[in-house]
Amino acid sequence: MLTREELRTYDQETFRTEASELLAVAAPCKTLSEARDALLEAVNKMYARTIRGDVSAHTVVRVRDCARALCSIFRERSDKLGGFSATQAFWDLARGVPRDDLQPAFYAELIHWVHGLRGLAPFHFIGDSTAHDRLSGRKAAVARSGELDRLWGLIEGKMSRYADGLAPEVRVRREQNRQRVLDVLGGSQADWNDWHWHTAHVITDAGVLGRITELSDTEQASIAAARSAGLPFGLTPYYASLLDREPGGSDRAIRAQVIPPADYVEFMSRKRNHRKACDFMRESDTSPVDRVTRRYPAIVILKPYNSCPQICVYCQRNWEIDQPMAPGAMAADDELDAAIRWIDEHPAVKEVLITGGDPLVMDDEHVERLLTKLAPIKHVDIIRIGTRTPVTLPMRITERLAAMLGSFRELGRRDLAIVTHVEHPYEITLDMARAADRLRRAGLSVYNQQVFTFYVSRRFESAKLRMLLRRVGIEPYYTFVPKGKEETASYRVPIARILQEQKEEARLLPGLRRTDSPVYNIPGLGKNYLRAAQHRDLLTVLPSGSRVYGFHPWEKNIVNCRMHTAVDVPILDYLGRLADIGEHAEDYESIWYYF
Repeated sequence: MLTREELRTYDQETFRTEASELLAVAAPCKTLSEARDALLEAVNKMYARTIRGDVSAHTVVRVRDCARALCSIFRERSDKLGGFSATQAFWDLARGVPRDDLQPAFYAELIHWVHGLRGLAPFHFIGDSTAHDRLSGRKAAVARSGELDRLWGLIEGKMSRYADGLAPEVRVRREQNRQRVLDVLGGSQADWNDWHWHTAHVITDAGVLGRITELSDTEQASIAAARSAGLPFGLTPYYASLLDREPGGSDRAIRAQVIPPADYVEFMSRKRNHRKACDFMRESDTSPVDRVTRRYPAIVILKPYNSCPQICVYCQRNWEIDQPMAPGAMAADDELDAAIRWIDEHPAVKEVLITGGDPLVMDDEHVERLLTKLAPIKHVDIIRIGTRTPVTLPMRITERLAAMLGSFRELGRRDLAIVTHVEHPYEITLDMARAADRLRRAGLSVYNQQVFTFYVSRRFESAKLRMLLRRVGIEPYYTFVPKGKEETASYRVPIARILQEQKEEARLLPGLRRTDSPVYNIPGLGKNYLRAAQHRDLLTVLPSGSRVYGFHPWEKNIVNCRMHTAVDVPILDYLGRLADIGEHAEDYESIWYYF
């Protein structure tokens, strides 16, 4: 297994050896423009030479992709848009000009691309779909079926590494946890079944949480610092029962959901005007009226309640939320009426996403009143409700609430659906499954959107989640790249990793379990679909090893609009973090070749 130290062995000397052919053509050039032309020509020649050889179809694709990546970063346009000239770095290195700014992660990227261009990058196959090619008919089918059985056995073995909340031994532990939570908070079993009790006893203090689960010194310090700085922190008693008694086990992703890391707290504490500074998605610039956000022609966001029963650290709207169940989070009646009136006056709007905050922590009466005001708008034919309560507060999804929500569905006229946010298999419990089932029995579709953070990004970890989601009646919908917000750097993963996950791990799953789409949210504009390479350009690789992408807005072919540039997470740094938690970096080797 490669260690973090071994991953840092990418250096200038190794790069000079591996990229000697490219450096040789750049060395005699007199100008940057001449070097650029020479490098582009050399890449194309190497590409043509490699694919003329006896190479597999897999290799041809990888050679092609690496050639495209290198040609992309050598273009003058990329220098301007990416804010850094990889061509200049190549030319300097070719001429022996010192470049102390270039980090191991920079060399790692280019060494892998040159390997790929030369057809030398290894493939780590876990199966063989060609073993039956020499057979035909039933014999071929039986041989192929046997290989598929073996392949699925390997997949299940990888998914079995991750505990889930439906496992009998986990359910037993959590029953004990529940009693401990009740003892600490002074509640009864009747209280536990009452969602109002949970929202009235949200845990916002490290001392109280420490009596329920052991907190590390770092966790205690981060919670204390967040509270001192006035940053939102809190979790429901139910969610606290999902934490293991001791840290460092299966609940890593769950802890990361609610316990802010030190770098987050430090950054947010420095931001005096954090409401504006942390509005990554530029909601303040896309809000035509209070409580409404509009980024698309036919969809708007309506935010009647700007708080939650517990706070996800990486929340898109962390700049708007003061504390869990914050007083004053509810929109005033006149403010909400004005927002609904605005929707009524814009017939282009066909779909309304009610979110926040979490709108389902409003009482039934408030939810019903809101839907009663929206329902008469003739041009609105879909209402979505974005809520994490099935995961953080499943007792909120009562039979009465589900029936009331279902009553707003009108066949052929209007649909109403629920979109929730299950992040990890360890969050899936029987309580959550029953909540989803109540919604489905009321005629409501339930979808999931996952944020692909570092804490859910190990091999086949999200695949395990998809398998369980469909089992409990929730459809995978979106997989979000963590936004490029400085304060949530600890949660981010390279875009290449989500592409790798979607095209390798998710692709192996049964059809209805791999239906989600990976997306990157462009500030002020909305979703960029990562499956389609034509929606983005690889512009350059910074000295840190970060790739810089140019994302084309969704309306690029129909209106005049600007491209959004984004700096990604260095792949080598990500692999180092995986090595720190015991992962085998070589299991992720193909990550370098997703662009």
